[in-house]
Amino acid sequence: MRVLVQRVTRAQVSVGGEVVGSIDPAAHGAPHGLVALVGVTHTDTVATTKALADKLFRLRILEGERSAADLGAPVLVISQFTLYADTAKGRRPSWSAAAPGSVAEPLVDVFADTLHELGATVATGRFGAHMHVELVNDGPVTLLLEG
Repeated sequence: MRVLVQRVTRAQVSVGGEVVGSIDPAAHGAPHGLVALVGVTHTDTVATTKALADKLFRLRILEGERSAADLGAPVLVISQFTLYADTAKGRRPSWSAAAPGSVAEPLVDVFADTLHELGATVATGRFGAHMHVELVNDGPVTLLLEG
């Protein structure tokens, strides 16, 4: 699993002009929130998914070297199979390392559900949809987590 994490001051995801998920950290009394773009590969399991969600929740990348767990920062989770693009040959990426939707969708759900169980306010995109993601990256801070 790969999770591209961005620290944000606000973010939303739309499908067909309709906002399907958004976070506003200030509304939760937090200076920042997190956007987590989640890519799933064939060997990922529920256990690794939960461990990576926990790592994200406790990652000290927010104000004062605190975590989402410390500040109650919200998280926007969006599936992103393109994190497993292979661009080593030619000009057309290969997506063979990305898990098919039947494998990936339940694990993206587990990732979001685990964050919620840990106490995070969680919003999501819509799996498999063409999404428009708007965010204000603060810092900028962008990290790649792998599990």
